[in-house]
Amino acid sequence: MTEKRTKIVATLGPASTNREVLKNMILSGVNVCRINFSHGELEQHVKTVELIRSLNRELGTFVALLGDLQGPKIRIGDIKNGSVQLNAGDELLFTAKKVLGDEKQVYMSYKNFPSDVKEGELILVDDGKLKFEIIETNNKDEVRARLINSGVLSSKKGVNLPNTRIALPCLTEKDHRDLNFALDHDFDWIGLSFVRSPRDVIELKSIISTRNKHARVISKIEKPEAVENIDDIIRYSDGIMIARGDLGVEVPMQEVPLIQKKLIRLCLEVGKPTIVATQMMESMIENPSPTRAEVNDVANAVLDNADAVMLSAETSVGKYPEEVIIAMTSIIERIEKYERVLNTSPDVNYQNERFITDSICFSASNLSHKVKAKAIVMMTHSGYTAYRVSSMRPNASIFAFTSNRLLMTQLSLVWGVVCDYYDKFESTDKTILDIRQILKTKEVVKKGDLIINITSIPMAEQGMTNMLKLGRV
Repeated sequence: MTEKRTKIVATLGPASTNREVLKNMILSGVNVCRINFSHGELEQHVKTVELIRSLNRELGTFVALLGDLQGPKIRIGDIKNGSVQLNAGDELLFTAKKVLGDEKQVYMSYKNFPSDVKEGELILVDDGKLKFEIIETNNKDEVRARLINSGVLSSKKGVNLPNTRIALPCLTEKDHRDLNFALDHDFDWIGLSFVRSPRDVIELKSIISTRNKHARVISKIEKPEAVENIDDIIRYSDGIMIARGDLGVEVPMQEVPLIQKKLIRLCLEVGKPTIVATQMMESMIENPSPTRAEVNDVANAVLDNADAVMLSAETSVGKYPEEVIIAMTSIIERIEKYERVLNTSPDVNYQNERFITDSICFSASNLSHKVKAKAIVMMTHSGYTAYRVSSMRPNASIFAFTSNRLLMTQLSLVWGVVCDYYDKFESTDKTILDIRQILKTKEVVKKGDLIINITSIPMAEQGMTNMLKLGRV
């Protein structure tokens, strides 16, 4: 197993659902398995879930499950012979009627498209490879647009409308079916696509709460509206995914690196995890090694202090799913040796009910740096303390002990956190000594190491963290 602290999210698919392949991927550094509900049938996903949990039992790992909802993705329909060549200046009719597309017309899956768009707005097809300007709409079932650049129009490609505020609900009928599946199978995280406002997040969390499930919500930032509403979206989300594919089509591409850095910083301030996603090692879909630019991209995400980096097609359908994990892990491990400490200094709000816990976590992180402590060790039931300490990015290792088994896989997404099960609560001193012996037996600490313990007193009540103790093994 690796000692990296930045986590790896791997999307599973035909290339990675073989038992031996996935086992090697986990041993090489995968912390979270992403099931993309845009592809595959639920029957196949059941087998994938069973495989992941079987490997967790075999390996003693806590790989988490992230279910990524498709969301209101807009697509064109089928094209005659699969594709057609279009030239700049050509006019194309986008219609709500189901037709076989050609060089004159194409079906658009979004029925309200004609009434939502306006003359002069843009239609981007196939990640922006084809750019159309709207000439006119009948506000009912047809939109006519002129192609700005030449290119090939292929079947079922995705559509982005960067200037248009669409009326589609954030959760489609398909999303509701997929969400029920994810909750039935106790997924740890749910990815919410095309978030536009905090209302989208609140709606999803309400459904999860009604089902009495533990899944937490990752809001995928891929719309300009989401960037505009980012403070409120972060407030209601449990984490953020910077989905640079669609985001880079919908906002000017030169803005994406700055948005990435801003979102990570905002989430660090409130102790919520971030995932940097899309095109991280894309050349490894076909090639056994990454480009130097991709190495720099992964390294930059680590230096930005992202909690996790994500692979999509590289591990789901790529030729080298095991090699890409090995390559990404080697990059992360090297960059994490670069000495720097992120001493975040969150404002202490004395009216906040979590102010004591926040202060303890902040003090533990600062103290670990000053005395060069080997580890910060905590008892946690909700996971809040682990999220908060992690967000301060201490040099010390972070060990979270919990009696909440559901939390153990959930924390696999969070930077630097290593989780273990513990359910003995005889006394504070006895528990601290017991946990130190566990860490010593696992050879993650040794005699003479300084360790910082943070927990709640009285421990049996599993209340908010209010105690810090520095000791030597």
